Amino acid sequence: MDIKTVGIVGAGQMGNGIAHVFALAGYDVTLNDIAEENLSKALTIIEKNLDRQLSREKITAEQKDAALARISTTTRLADLGASDLIIEAATERETVKNAIFEDLQPHLKPETILTSNTSSISITRLASRTDRPEKFMGFHFMNPVPVMQLVELIRGIATDEPTYKALLAVVETIGKTAASAEDFPAFIVNRILMPMINEAVYTLYEGVGNVRSIDESMKLGANHPMGPLELADFIGLDTCLAIMNVLHEGLADTKYRPCPLLTKYVEAGWLGRKTDRGFYDYRGDTPVPTR
Repeated sequence: MDIKTVGIVGAGQMGNGIAHVFALAGYDVTLNDIAEENLSKALTIIEKNLDRQLSREKITAEQKDAALARISTTTRLADLGASDLIIEAATERETVKNAIFEDLQPHLKPETILTSNTSSISITRLASRTDRPEKFMGFHFMNPVPVMQLVELIRGIATDEPTYKALLAVVETIGKTAASAEDFPAFIVNRILMPMINEAVYTLYEGVGNVRSIDESMKLGANHPMGPLELADFIGLDTCLAIMNVLHEGLADTKYRPCPLLTKYVEAGWLGRKTDRGFYDYRGDTPVPTR
């Protein structure tokens, strides 16, 4: 299938990044969100990120203007129905995702491919609730989308070969690299990354090290660009906890039990950078450890 138009559900951190890379690659993009305010904010962020690329001479002024011109916004989910490809990038809750696909269904073209940017939820299960499980895939981008090179492609049990090949070609067109994953909890990246972050929280919880010593140890001792607790704050502690719960429930192994301290931070509403407090306090000029 020749994919030219892309509909994106959700204008948050992931959605606006996905819109950015698709528009820059020449696709016509329709960005949807339930709130007009979120759409305006997304367009501002996209323009700012394009300006950053322009200042670093990664793109030209003409490419920036053309990309912005290719993005339209709407609060009506039905407006995405005419798209060749739809990418759902809403909140990481299965009930929300199922409701979105159900509302989209009456408006879709028969050949439209449906995808989810979920970081951990079963693709087979999401696909089974739609009228086209063979044209449904996991399309998991890494954050921040314009910078990160990888896209995880996850086939559900019913996904057909033409759908997989079409998305493989799309990943190449947008200048990313695909990693094909089987449909098991958290796929590849988060299956490995989240238990590491969870173990770092346990290390803090058990008093083996404080926030700064844990992060410095992994940056200087393992050459990680960002410490695990700093990275957890960047991802969002609620997202980390949700993925650990998916791993724990889906694989029924105690090694995936979320650390009680991670749960406590989420209960406090200390979710990381997006709430100005997590394992670090971001309300001042420089981040200060909270433990």
